[in-house]
Amino acid sequence: MAKYVMAIDQGTTSTRAMIFDHESNVVAWDQKEHEQIYPQPGWVEHNPMEIWERTQEVVQNALAKAGISGADIAAIGVTNQRETTIVWNKRTGKPYYNAIVWQDTRTAPICAQLQREGYEAMYREKTGLPIATYFSGPKLQWILDNVPGVREDAEKGEALFGNIDTWLIWWLTGGPDGGAHVTDVSNASRTMLMNLRTLDWDDDLLKIHRIPRQMLPQIRPSSDPRLYGKTPKSGLFGAEVPVCGDLGDQQAALVGQAGLDVGMAKNTYGTGCFLLLNTGTNIVPSKSGLLTTVAYQFGDGPCIYALEGSIAITGALVQWLRDNLGLIKTSAEVEDLARTVEDNGGIYFVPFFSGAFAPYWRLDARGVIVGLTRYINKGHLARAVLEATAYQTRDVFDAMYADSGIHLAELRVDGGMVRNELLMQFQADILGVPVVRPVIQETTSLGAAYAAGMAVGFWSGPEQIRQYWKEDKRWLPKMDPETREKLYAGWKKAVERSFGWVEF
Repeated sequence: MAKYVMAIDQGTTSTRAMIFDHESNVVAWDQKEHEQIYPQPGWVEHNPMEIWERTQEVVQNALAKAGISGADIAAIGVTNQRETTIVWNKRTGKPYYNAIVWQDTRTAPICAQLQREGYEAMYREKTGLPIATYFSGPKLQWILDNVPGVREDAEKGEALFGNIDTWLIWWLTGGPDGGAHVTDVSNASRTMLMNLRTLDWDDDLLKIHRIPRQMLPQIRPSSDPRLYGKTPKSGLFGAEVPVCGDLGDQQAALVGQAGLDVGMAKNTYGTGCFLLLNTGTNIVPSKSGLLTTVAYQFGDGPCIYALEGSIAITGALVQWLRDNLGLIKTSAEVEDLARTVEDNGGIYFVPFFSGAFAPYWRLDARGVIVGLTRYINKGHLARAVLEATAYQTRDVFDAMYADSGIHLAELRVDGGMVRNELLMQFQADILGVPVVRPVIQETTSLGAAYAAGMAVGFWSGPEQIRQYWKEDKRWLPKMDPETREKLYAGWKKAVERSFGWVEF
């Protein structure tokens, strides 16, 4: 019997393959970055073929490091950077255009036009989402409208659309030779095209965007005992391995954090920050600027929903400090630089590089640094960079309470930035609740592995997932309430200064 499950975690900056044993331990892993392509201001692209090549490399390397073969893998789960959009030819597998990344803002005119035409309430009601450049639907419309030959091929059934999960599953299960064209409910809920209640593509929305239904993938459960497909014997794994788990990266992290009960929340600190609150089978409409989204669906079980606050720039701001300003040589150095000062010196850094995401949703916002004086040095700037992540999380945290009425007892955290002790303590201080880091911090990959493993009986179900979650460290709030609210009031003033910079 196969002893392991593999997760393929395709993120914004890199692709990773992780192999887990039955006790959820990491057996081996490999990771490779891919190119970030910036054709013009506001445009962000990836090369889909490079991503598939990196995927094959990390899979082979992880298997080699573990000293096992594809036949030892019981199931494969995929997790991905969600809204990033690809259209490709189903006969050749060749993309018609680069992948348009979730951060890309070229669809702002499309979104602004939809807003002017009064569609905002309709999208909120049907999809749980605001009209925003973030989501796949407007990106797909842009490709159909601007890339020669795509619309014609789409009408003929030759062109396929997918987020990265769909692209990888198609290739893993055979590509042009019968690859499965599927997505799961969590990824489909990020397109601005799926109806939250029917869990199917919405004809009204497809008509608005002029998208042919035949180019869209079939929507399936996140953990599917019927399997999406199997890897071909002659392919990457050298064996027929079930591909049967698929979750958007943030939903995967919620599963990996065992956030399977109503009222549990997690925050993932990566390129951006994503706070999810499990609302169970309830679709909770947001009046506070959050997204109502699908969390997951296991097999024939009910669809579980969540409230999500999506923050575009958190870890990416540390990278900006490193790559654009050269103030640090590695991202890890930001903590030491920030510790050279006692506080932020009165400055705030609002990193709305691609507009403001949750809970503001302002396409016209851009990044600002406010409160500058001659006193400010690079230590203060580093501290303001870290604090920006914590303040943006507080924005979302407050919005979640306003929408759900749920007081969060703690916040479970994961992602690369949770190793930054200064940030984690400030996060607990500015929220006023404990912040908890788990032993296994690769929760996104683990969630995808759980989804796949449950589909084939490798793990018995949600109860077993709850048993494997273990606490590593807990940060308790130390800041007095008066200081907390004074600092946060300064942040809110800074946010106001970022609005209205761009006109459409």
